[in-house]
Amino acid sequence: MIKYRHICILGGTGFVGQHLISHLTNKGFKIRVISRHRERYRELLLLHDVEMVSADVHDIQVLKENFNGQDAVINLVGILNQQGKKAHSFNNAHVNLTRNVIQACQMNGVKRLLQMSALNADSAKGPSEYLRTKGEAEDLVHNARDIDATSFQPSVIFGLEDDFFNRFAALLRIPPSFMPFPLACGNAKFSPVYVDDVATAFAVALQNKASVGQRYPLCGPQAYTLKTLVEYTARLSGITRPIYGLGKSLSKLQATILGLMPGKPFSNDNYLSMKIDSVCDSPFPPLFGITPTSVESIVPGYIGQQSLRARYYRYRRAARR
Repeated sequence: MIKYRHICILGGTGFVGQHLISHLTNKGFKIRVISRHRERYRELLLLHDVEMVSADVHDIQVLKENFNGQDAVINLVGILNQQGKKAHSFNNAHVNLTRNVIQACQMNGVKRLLQMSALNADSAKGPSEYLRTKGEAEDLVHNARDIDATSFQPSVIFGLEDDFFNRFAALLRIPPSFMPFPLACGNAKFSPVYVDDVATAFAVALQNKASVGQRYPLCGPQAYTLKTLVEYTARLSGITRPIYGLGKSLSKLQATILGLMPGKPFSNDNYLSMKIDSVCDSPFPPLFGITPTSVESIVPGYIGQQSLRARYYRYRRAARR
């Protein structure tokens, strides 16, 4: 068992990050989170063992200063779509940032680095820029001098406040509700993995030397087509709208059109990522001692017309809390 105490987390204010912080603080870790907008995260600011630093993680000087005195670094930063600017590109968010993280770790003698990657990440063969840059970042940490790296490759991650089931629930409500819902890449397969299982894997790996040098695919207990998952979301939401799966040409056209819209609900790069099924070839890694949580045991608790928790979640998002 490795004993660490001080952990710096990049991307700690995100969906996975907040769950991971809860796991680590419950185990007695002292957490430092670097965020450009620390004041937006009052829940984290109130935690006794969490230090929120207001700074830009893409500034290498910030990383060098804040990695000082830390026992380990966890990099959770990632984007699903580019916004057209160099600062918001896949290469900058995944590769350049990771390169700076490694350098700052080496300068401060921080040997332990945990990296969030993605299932099917591959610097050479990834079909999308997202998967190629995630793969390149993963390779950087595993090839870095004086770094004990572990990387995680999850399928789509679900849980309260996720950006998967919640997004489709919102899209399904867009009128006219009597019209079929056009779904690109409906036959693409996913093995959704629960956010608390992902957070537990990070926490266990942090303290277990056997995880050093390993790359762990993380999947839930079952694979589904995207169409099946969206139909399930519709049923939970009390929506009877038919789901119409688009063929290859129409899927690509939809990606092109939606990629031009604000927020990019779906892009050509997303379309390319779904050319490979997001499923694991093996069970959840036994090192973590986890029986992966099913979609059916969690998602009904936050998706659905009758869920008080779901309504609270929507009000919370509307209030931007």
